[in-house]
Amino acid sequence: MDAYREQDQAGPPPPPGGGEPWGAETAWGDAVLDAVFTQSDIGVHVLDTELRIVRVNAVVAGIHGIPADRVLGMPAVEAYAAYAGVRIDDAVLREVLATGRSAADLLVAGHSPGVEHTEHVYSASAHRLQDSRGRVLGVVITSTDVTDRERAQDRLRLLHDAHERIGTGLDVERTARELVDVTVPEFAASVVVALTDAVFRGQDPALQSRDTVPLLRCAATGRTEHGPEVPEAGAVLLPGIFGDRLPTAEGPFPPAAPGAGPATRLVVPLTVRGQIFGAVAFQRLDDAEPYGTEDRALADALASRTANCLENALRFTREHIVMTALQSWPQPREEAAQSAVDVARRHRPGGSGAGSWCDVIPLPGARVALVVGQVESPGPGAVATMSRLRTAVHSLTTLDLDPHELLARLHATTLRLAAEGDGTTGIRTAAPPAPAGVPEAAPLLDAGAAATGPRLAPAAPAAPHPTAGCTIAVHDPVDGRLDIAGAGASLLVVVHPDGTADSRPLDDGPLLGGEGPPFACATLFLPEGSTLCLASAGEGPRAEDLMAALAHPERDPEAMADDVERLLAPDRVLLLARTRHLPPGELAEWDVPYDLSAVGTARAHVEDRLRRWKHPADPFTVTLVVSELVTNALRYGAAPVTLRLIADGPSLTCEVTDAGQAAPHLRHAKAVDEGGRGLLICASLADNWGVRYTDEGKTVWAELGGDGA
Repeated sequence: MDAYREQDQAGPPPPPGGGEPWGAETAWGDAVLDAVFTQSDIGVHVLDTELRIVRVNAVVAGIHGIPADRVLGMPAVEAYAAYAGVRIDDAVLREVLATGRSAADLLVAGHSPGVEHTEHVYSASAHRLQDSRGRVLGVVITSTDVTDRERAQDRLRLLHDAHERIGTGLDVERTARELVDVTVPEFAASVVVALTDAVFRGQDPALQSRDTVPLLRCAATGRTEHGPEVPEAGAVLLPGIFGDRLPTAEGPFPPAAPGAGPATRLVVPLTVRGQIFGAVAFQRLDDAEPYGTEDRALADALASRTANCLENALRFTREHIVMTALQSWPQPREEAAQSAVDVARRHRPGGSGAGSWCDVIPLPGARVALVVGQVESPGPGAVATMSRLRTAVHSLTTLDLDPHELLARLHATTLRLAAEGDGTTGIRTAAPPAPAGVPEAAPLLDAGAAATGPRLAPAAPAAPHPTAGCTIAVHDPVDGRLDIAGAGASLLVVVHPDGTADSRPLDDGPLLGGEGPPFACATLFLPEGSTLCLASAGEGPRAEDLMAALAHPERDPEAMADDVERLLAPDRVLLLARTRHLPPGELAEWDVPYDLSAVGTARAHVEDRLRRWKHPADPFTVTLVVSELVTNALRYGAAPVTLRLIADGPSLTCEVTDAGQAAPHLRHAKAVDEGGRGLLICASLADNWGVRYTDEGKTVWAELGGDGA
């Protein structure tokens, strides 16, 4: 370099036309060189054409710790590897020499002598040196310490990775495992995630307390090949690696465990709004770089993300339990109350809470109602709506309405539920942590960010109006009549005993809560042994596959249900019903002349039939109820009048049908009144009574138990 400087001092004569003399330019050059080599904070390395070190400036010799007197004349690759732990790519430098194209912003890593565990990152640029005649003299390398910048970017990348990979499922142990996978080895040599015993059991975590220490169990661990030892999954960790107490907001970083450096271990609580879910311990090797303030802020951000995901997982678990309870079917013993159909049910839960349901509801006169429905827009709200609609169906069936009339009432109920939902205001809740890259990510890396509370999210938009599909079929085992009505598009197939099938006995109709009545309806008369296949709305199955599964109707309904279930998508329900007809020994029917004198004859018929059936019902009570019902039909109804007795196990149903449409109503007669007590007597003696209407008239019925009550 001195030779080059002497050449500059003996430069050409002063330039023509005036200007500063060449000597002044040389003085400027000397000043620049002195500033670069003595005052600049950018490292300068001068190499010759053999890539040997010719000169380095004070930054390289001082801050970087490279001894200038020892490295001069050494090959740069060997010198920097030996004294700075930096690996230089020899091929890149030779390409700069050969082509003259500079190499900029090359990132190299190294460590200062004596602090091998502290790694630094440098940004280096290489440029070719040549004189005024174009002769190549060597290479000059400038280097800048960008360790802080690269570490900040690494923390941002790790935080972004955490937002992408933590919380992909709704299981607490899986969430803990994801935190370990994200942070080993990038952030720690070993990680232990512990959860409270309550969280392991799916219960609400307790609020933080200064006096009590919840039981912690190891949920997930991970370590590098040479990382510190970690406990086994399921092990109790208090007292233990987390100390005698859990970390708190006032002191989130307890002292290190014995044998570990005071700054190579971090313990961070997993908390959300004062509820403690557990804790996580990060630990580096003893000779590794200690955790700094920025690392602690990053650990707190990672723990916050994990705690929010744990809260979501617990909320899902609780909601799933509630949805399962709401969507559970009655036990088989509850279906023993009806003998009109043999039933097989199936439900394929998919975890989304689709709000599907099916019911078998006994009706007066040995009839039975088969109901299948599904609320649109799966979720907890759909299951809640399903539960309310299901309750409404059970209540409306007591009115003895035709299926299409029942759907009209159910449609009004759905609209009322929608109106109630419109009056609900949005609720502001704590928003989940923002992903890396947005303006909110930077404060997470600030040490003061740990003290900030949860952010408030904007009010959630109102939920859409609930709509539902529903199919109701009422089967009468006396004559095989089947009345069907449907809202929406449910699966409905009727298979006859001879194997023929009707896959479209009912057209699709509007949804409940949608356009509204009229709903599609139909009336069929089915022979005994017919099979009804009903399933909630959803995709598939293919018609040919379904028909193959329903073939051979002589099979047991349970076997047929197994075959059909395999074809259904998750979250759908299936109801298969094999129809029966009442045997002659359980049914008696008489035409009653339209004359009050026929009341006595009707009583005699009933007494004789009860004696022949050996039925346990009290004859006096039954004949008294029959007498009042027949008298009421003859006085206020219209011909023809029919009396029917139905024996359904120990219970007995008395039905009187006439052509009149006048609605009978219960009266409370005065002491001096001569009439008006007929229905009051029936209501007092019978277990239940009611009226159902048909196109031909009405039927007044009363049910009596086997004890005659």
